[in-house]
Amino acid sequence: MVNRCYVPPDPAADLSDRLIMDYVEPGSRVLDLGCGDGRLLGRIRDELGCSVQGLELDHRRVVETISKGLPVIQADLDHGLAGIADASFDVAILSQTLQQVRQPRELLVQMLRVAGRAVVLVPNFAHWRVRLQILFSGRAPITQSLPYDWYNTPNIHFLSITDFRDLVEQLRLRVEAEVPIIHGHAVPNAWGANFRADSALFVLSKRALRHDGATDAASAD
Repeated sequence: MVNRCYVPPDPAADLSDRLIMDYVEPGSRVLDLGCGDGRLLGRIRDELGCSVQGLELDHRRVVETISKGLPVIQADLDHGLAGIADASFDVAILSQTLQQVRQPRELLVQMLRVAGRAVVLVPNFAHWRVRLQILFSGRAPITQSLPYDWYNTPNIHFLSITDFRDLVEQLRLRVEAEVPIIHGHAVPNAWGANFRADSALFVLSKRALRHDGATDAASAD
């Protein structure tokens, strides 16, 4: 079959792991949502000395995570985080998974209920070559990091970096950091990120409450 698709570079596992770990304090309590086989969870525990907990739906990956001596709960993120107490963790991580859950808005709210900070890595479906693929081929785009046809994809939401920023603003969350990933490199403060980046990492927290009960309007855009 002829390759008809633009295939942007997938942020390599090591790059995304290191980028996420840059925003995890040593010795902190870390929750990894959709932890897969526990690769990142193990690095955070071993290299940063953190107390870790994983959540994963796929049974095979749960078994792989357990085999590495890591704590994991088999759970469906679409059912929320109701079983986790408020402020149980310092950091909650969600990497390339937000677009696959049914209620991404609610999941972000829940992440910042159970943790002080949320570290979220999201794909960018507004990359300029994806736009060109739609324009000239008239087909749903396929990327290296999200290599699915429209009929078998686990992705049920298609977002851009601008879309995610808008959601963060609607939720009145504070953006502590935004790091676009362009051609396999983390590029903080990149110009035209919504046009050029394949994906982006966001570090989020709740905005501080003022004495009058309102939220602080300042944000780190």
